[in-house]
This record gives sequence, structure tokens and C-alpha cells, in this order.
Amino acid sequence: MFTGIIEELGTVESLDVDGNAARLTIRGPRVTEDAAHGASIAVNGCCLTVVEYGGGVFTADVMRETLQRTSLGGLEKGSPVNLERAVAAHERLGGHIVQGHVDGTGTIASRTPGERWEDVRIATSPEILKYVAEKGSIAIDGVSLTVTDVDDATGTFGVSLIPTTLELTVLGANKVGDTVNLEVDVIAKYVERLLTAGVTPSSVAGGNK
Repeated sequence: MFTGIIEELGTVESLDVDGNAARLTIRGPRVTEDAAHGASIAVNGCCLTVVEYGGGVFTADVMRETLQRTSLGGLEKGSPVNLERAVAAHERLGGHIVQGHVDGTGTIASRTPGERWEDVRIATSPEILKYVAEKGSIAIDGVSLTVTDVDDATGTFGVSLIPTTLELTVLGANKVGDTVNLEVDVIAKYVERLLTAGVTPSSVAGGNK
């Protein structure tokens, strides 16, 4: 599990695509300080498993499902990426519960600079947008953000980026038209599943009356 609080900006060393899978190597001195084989590191919001590490660099395998659902397949040598290690049980949950399981992608539709922040609109599919709620949480490229508004008519939602987010994450450099990874609040998905499966409070409780 992650919190959506980015620890450092890493740099892609290589992305080697082999058929339906790929091997991604990233330089990230901070997140590799306590790296271990099998550890989880979120790369632009995607939970990946460390298979090799050393010298401030780690390598992870990227499967077909991940390449299809995320923007990782479009990375190239030198690309900056958001990095976050799995949260430790004793640490504060500074953002929100982020699984690192990307639901799909969106596109940056507009950026409007303010005095000290920037308003950004993200366009996405109806299948993703239905889970997005005003003042709810969403992870964009692994960054925990609060939704400012949702516009079903245009298929977009808004977020506001503070100076720290603009400076320390890839969202500060992304341009209009760029693709971003989206992970919606997991609670919304479970609620939908329970409702569509016809689960009632009494059935959850074992049918006791």
C-alpha cells in the first residue's frame, strides 16, 4: 500500500520491451536506500516489484496488463518518474490509501496558473469518471490529490497543484495532451461491487435477524 506522497523524482535508465512484457530500470537513490528483492515501489502510481537493485538503481518487470492500462510503455531513457516506496506500518498516512493498481489513464486537458498554484483539468473515460467525486481523493501518476470538481458533460475533472507538487513531481512538467495514470478511490469500487452484486446489510451479517 502507498499514500500518494511522492518521495523523489527518479530517472528512467532503460525500458526494454520484449513482446508483451518489458523490463524497466530506474535510478532512484532515495527509494533504493533500503531496497530488497521483492520490495514494492510505485512508479508513476504503478506498483512494481523490485527484481534487481544496486548503486541507486532498481529494475522491475512490467507485464502486459500494466503496459495496456498505464502510460509506462511510453517511457524512454531520461524520462522523469514519480517514486514512492510501500508505506511502513509505523508511518503517518499523509495522503490517502493508494494501492498502486492503476485503473486507467487520462489526458491533461488544460492548465491554468494561479498566483501560487495551478488548476489542472484531466479528461478521462466515463468508466473512470463515474468513480470521481468532488472533494474526493484520486491518485494522478501516483500523487494523492483532492478533486475540486467533476464535469460529466465534458468528461473532465479538476485538481489544484500546490508549489510543492509542481516542484517535486512530474505533474509540474507535464504538458496539455500528456497521458497520466489514474487510480480512483478503492472504496468507491467496493461500494459499486456490493451494490451490483445485490449484497444487502443482512446478507453481509450472515442473515441474522
